Amino acid sequence: MFYPFVRKALFQLDPERAHELTFSLLSRITGTPLEFLVRQSVPNKPVTCMGLSFKNPVGLAAGLDKNGDCIDALGAMGFGSIEVGTVTPRPQSGNDKPRLFRIVEAEGLINRMGFNNLGVDNLVENVKKSHFGGIIGINIGKNKDTPVEQGKDDYLICMDKVYPYAGYIAVNISSPNTPGLRTLQYGEALDDLLLAIKNKQNELNEKHHKYVPIAVKIAPDLSHEELIQVADSLIRHNIDGVIATNTTLDRKLVNGLNYCEQTGGLSGRPLQLRSTEVIRQLSTELKGRLPIIGVGGIDSLMAAREKMDAGASIIQIYSGFIFKGPGLIKDIIRAI
Repeated sequence: MFYPFVRKALFQLDPERAHELTFSLLSRITGTPLEFLVRQSVPNKPVTCMGLSFKNPVGLAAGLDKNGDCIDALGAMGFGSIEVGTVTPRPQSGNDKPRLFRIVEAEGLINRMGFNNLGVDNLVENVKKSHFGGIIGINIGKNKDTPVEQGKDDYLICMDKVYPYAGYIAVNISSPNTPGLRTLQYGEALDDLLLAIKNKQNELNEKHHKYVPIAVKIAPDLSHEELIQVADSLIRHNIDGVIATNTTLDRKLVNGLNYCEQTGGLSGRPLQLRSTEVIRQLSTELKGRLPIIGVGGIDSLMAAREKMDAGASIIQIYSGFIFKGPGLIKDIIRAI
């Protein structure tokens, strides 16, 4: 109800400063009587995906809570799942500031954050301390200074550390802000990575007597032929799910608007149609052999339904959450 006023104040600030201030406040009220300020009651709409039972189909996409600082406060807003990260083996500061931009007219964001995070060990400690009753996904990536040819080692290090504490693990090979990362989506590089990840998953399953699903997050900028190849690789390697999609490099829908020339990944409403089309194409190729988590430009009930009609089993929001506030979660869950 009061989010429009909060948004008006926050949008007067630099986007990253607004994010830092918001998370500082959320962390302070977590576990206190003031948590009622963000808590909202949502219907229980259970759904099964990747063999996991989600309280409802609306999740928070990776990137907002990179270090798992505010899992409980975000969970109080009604999310059925929260994906934290992207996290890397070692802490890294990310790209130079400014690196986050609002395209207000298009309800979009451009970011070139560069996997800024405090490292996997810090994130694990925060996950261990959380009391969130939903599913926690942990999104993993590689450090910027790790050569792409050795990138799979970083993913395996992260898997080893997060496995006992994750509801599922998301493998991020689609961020446009780490040089060379997206090359891991193609051909032999993808097969080599997926083979190593699947072997590690089997090893950790035996060690911990717990099966943690693996989902791979892909870019929206893949061609139809490339999507066919990705789908084939995911099926052959028995990956548990695919997250479609990450941010886009395409600017055609925001040309001429403020900040449109900034480098980085574009998210929000300008990504809505393309991400839905990727989900539709993936659904055709996968034929139900693994589920799709739909993300990209979901800012309304209709946008959520479009994703699910295209083939998504569950959805995630990020930019829509920033522009519309926690009420978006309730609106979607009530009517989905």
